[in-house]
Amino acid sequence: MNTEIDTAIQVLKNGGIILYPTDTVWGIGCDATNEKAVAKVFELKKRTDSKSLITLVSDADMLCKYVKEIPEIALSLIEVNDQPMTIIYPGAIGLAANVIAEDGSVGIRIPVNEFCSKLIYKFRRPIVSTSANFSGEKTPAYYKDISMDIINAVDWVADPHLEDISTGRPSQIIKVSLSGEIKIIRE
Repeated sequence: MNTEIDTAIQVLKNGGIILYPTDTVWGIGCDATNEKAVAKVFELKKRTDSKSLITLVSDADMLCKYVKEIPEIALSLIEVNDQPMTIIYPGAIGLAANVIAEDGSVGIRIPVNEFCSKLIYKFRRPIVSTSANFSGEKTPAYYKDISMDIINAVDWVADPHLEDISTGRPSQIIKVSLSGEIKIIRE
């Protein structure tokens, strides 16, 4: 696994796009602080850049570096949640402009997947995670479901055996406000 992580990090540092397993479904990813790399992801997915992208961080400490103020309720949700959950936070900072939504918010998840967590921790920066499909097409649950066109379009592909902790389902998405208001976007 360490060799896979080191190779993926080199691709990310060079502005490349990776295809990798997360705790949910396979993701198309790049350095979430590199605007040119993020633009390549939008282009690959044939997706308009007016839609924001989910970003993965390794832990709460990394989360604090990319959100101005974390609502107290978000920390509670992270602690008690037992399934993959993406939280949309207000006040994104330090990320590529094209990762951030028009209202300044950003969707961030702390994945529970050994490969993914170690990759992000060792890379020391957040990674984009958008489903491994073209915009508008069905989200592939596992590696075997990913289109060869997607596989051939990325710069690096993780070993498919690393997906064993993936749920095969997209994460739930919850939007939180600084006042503690919660809005469920996707269950």
